[in-house]
Amino acid sequence: MALRRKTSSRGSYRNRDNLVPRHVAVIMDGNGRWAVEKNLPRLVGHRAGTENIRQVIEAFSMHGVEFLTLYAFSTENWGRPDEEVSGLMEILDEVIARETESLHAQGIRLLHLGATDRISEYLQRSVTDAVELTKDNQGMTISLAFNYGGRDEILRAVKNIVKDGIRMEALNEAIFGNYLYTAGIPDPDFIIRTAGELRLSNFLLWQSAYSEYYWSEVYWPDFGPGEVDTALQEYGRRFRRYGQTKS
Repeated sequence: MALRRKTSSRGSYRNRDNLVPRHVAVIMDGNGRWAVEKNLPRLVGHRAGTENIRQVIEAFSMHGVEFLTLYAFSTENWGRPDEEVSGLMEILDEVIARETESLHAQGIRLLHLGATDRISEYLQRSVTDAVELTKDNQGMTISLAFNYGGRDEILRAVKNIVKDGIRMEALNEAIFGNYLYTAGIPDPDFIIRTAGELRLSNFLLWQSAYSEYYWSEVYWPDFGPGEVDTALQEYGRRFRRYGQTKS
C-alpha cells in the first residue's frame, strides 16, 4: 500500500481553511451483517473489513488527514461468541504482521488505544513492537482502538490520577487528558460510523465533546474512497461553533 499524501510534519499541518478534519475517528461497523447478507460466516466479513482498511487509509491521507483512529474491538465485544472473539484476535495478529513494516516504510506512526488485559501475551508483544517500531515516524498517525471502552478509559484515568496524588484543586481538563489513552493527540474533529447505526457505542466519550458526526448506511467492507470523499465533503459544509455563537 503506497500512500500519496500532502507533505506535512506532525503537529504543524493545517488543511485548507480547516475544510478537512485534522483527526478522523471511524466506528467500523457492519462487517458481520455484510457477511450474513451474502450467506457467509461472520468472520469472512471481519476479514473483508480489514482488507478495506488499506484503501481507506490512503483516501484519508490523500485529503491531508493527519490522525486516523479506527475502532476495531470494544470492551463489550468480549461478550460475543468465543469462536468469533478468537477469530478476531487471529485476524488482528495477521494484520499487524502483514502491514506494520509497510506502514513504517511510509512514515506512518501506529498507536494502540485500549487496555492490554485480556489480550494474549503474544498479541500484546506484537502491538507493543509495532508501536515501538513506528514511534518516531512523522507521517499520518493511525490509532487502533482495540479492547477499548470510553467509560473504562475514564475510570482508569481517575484511578491513576488518585494513585499519583494529583490534588483536586490542581486538576483541570489538560491534566485529565494526559491520563487518557489519547494523550498527545488532538481530539477527533470528525467521527464517522458505518452501517447505519446511530450511536457512539462507548467510543471516545471524553474526546468527542465537540466532534462532528457522520452516519453512513454503507457497511464497513464497502466503505471505499468514494464514501470517504462524500463524508469529507459533508464535513466541509459544517460550521463548528464549539458552544459559541458566531455569525
